[in-house]
Amino acid sequence: MAINMKPLADRVIVAPAAAEEKTKSGIIIPDTAKEKPQRGEIVAVGNGKKDEPMTVKVGDQVLYGKYAGTEINIEGVDYLIMKESDIFAIV
Repeated sequence: MAINMKPLADRVIVAPAAAEEKTKSGIIIPDTAKEKPQRGEIVAVGNGKKDEPMTVKVGDQVLYGKYAGTEINIEGVDYLIMKESDIFAIV
């Protein structure tokens, strides 16, 4: 899932995972009750700051804060752009 955009400095572009459609017990979750995903895949990485190289790379599956990043739409697809420090873990 490559995109024609390069984030600056310590920013990354993340493709959020799809929200859960139903619970483990089979109950279908309506759109209004779905939680924002907190997991996604890195699709673009900036060069990092002068003394801080980037630790994530394209293709990494990551966990991030519920309200992290700014929603953007590139060629009809929704992404999040955020600082690397908003990422909690690589899974």
